[in-house]
Amino acid sequence: MMTRDDGRVASGAVGFAVTTEASDRHVEGSGLTRRLALLLLGGAALAACSPTSRPSGGDTLLPAPTGPAISGEVLGTGTVRVALLLPKTAPGNGATLAAAMQNAASLGLSDFSGNDLTVLVKDTRGSAEGAAEAARQAISEGAELIIGPIFAAEVGGVGPVARAASVPVIAFSSDPSVAASGVYILGFLVDGQVRRVVAEAARSGRKSIAAIMSQSAFGNLAEAALRQEAGRYGMRVVAVERFAAGGEAQSVAAIAAVASQIDCLLLPEGAGVAPTIARSLRTAGVDLSRIKLLGTGVWNDPSVYNDPALTGGWFPSPEISGFSAFASRYRSTYGGEPPLTASLAYDAVVLAAGLAKTAGAQRFQLSVITNPEGFLSSVNGLFRFNAFGTNDRGLAVYEVTGSTPSLVSAAPRAFTGA
Repeated sequence: MMTRDDGRVASGAVGFAVTTEASDRHVEGSGLTRRLALLLLGGAALAACSPTSRPSGGDTLLPAPTGPAISGEVLGTGTVRVALLLPKTAPGNGATLAAAMQNAASLGLSDFSGNDLTVLVKDTRGSAEGAAEAARQAISEGAELIIGPIFAAEVGGVGPVARAASVPVIAFSSDPSVAASGVYILGFLVDGQVRRVVAEAARSGRKSIAAIMSQSAFGNLAEAALRQEAGRYGMRVVAVERFAAGGEAQSVAAIAAVASQIDCLLLPEGAGVAPTIARSLRTAGVDLSRIKLLGTGVWNDPSVYNDPALTGGWFPSPEISGFSAFASRYRSTYGGEPPLTASLAYDAVVLAAGLAKTAGAQRFQLSVITNPEGFLSSVNGLFRFNAFGTNDRGLAVYEVTGSTPSLVSAAPRAFTGA
């Protein structure tokens, strides 16, 4: 599942738009793309400026529009049906996460004034088999788009069912191994995060880098992105140390031995790992005042960015103000704190509502979903899907200060070279 986490709309409301800031040469060949750029922006303004009612408690069960019979829970009463697949009865924290994401989806639906969606909420039970069954049921009930599921195994179960029916999927996973044409993952991907923070370090004048990261799929992706981006900027990769659980000490010793040769150090792991490694390096005599620590989006967590061991370090993230506004409105509507993941459900539902409102019969065609201009969320900023199912994001870079992170580099508002 994804573990990481801009735009701003007046009056504290949360809106959504297809980006319009890329050069005209990218849209001249597509009248639909230009209409999306203009009309979705208008839809976002309407959502931002018009007061909308909020659910007072749990999600409301509403009568279904005309079409195949619908079983189970629904959100909305529009003519365009999309499915929301969540692990509502999964063991562990799956059901809790599902509830938060359904709340966020409901909030997104109510925010998009005049939306024409009916969202069919289906339980995956947290398994590949349950997710496949949920997808089949949703498709039989007329779903034109599947939003979710969360976990990679679930996405693997949904993909073949959805592709066979030519129904696109926008899943919440951050595991690129389950992405494919027609199966798009909305989660925050570590490779894009590493590229963003390494590029910022290079642009600030850093010339040589090392890294300490886990022996894991996450670490594999982080290392590949590091080497790619360092090569792009001519940075020298002095050492990449990989550790198994509990084996950080050997990696720390190896980096301490080459510390005089580096001016930045990538620590992509989050709470409980990155701060511990930083403290161990200082204990080993490494002067971190001259080495810029670099992290990933998992540092966007008070337990990490409030840790003095990482003070001065940089990490990439959507602009924090967007999620903060979303979280405030979530609290006022439902009570409690939303997990970062919940914002993805908000974004996906509002995107679906926007496409349904502006793209007509082409609303969920792959060429529309993979619009290279991308989409702009007031919660998580700029993003786009590519033909292989993964995503690109426009991320900001923040510095750890020991309290509220400070902005180093703002998130872009448009993709360059789209």
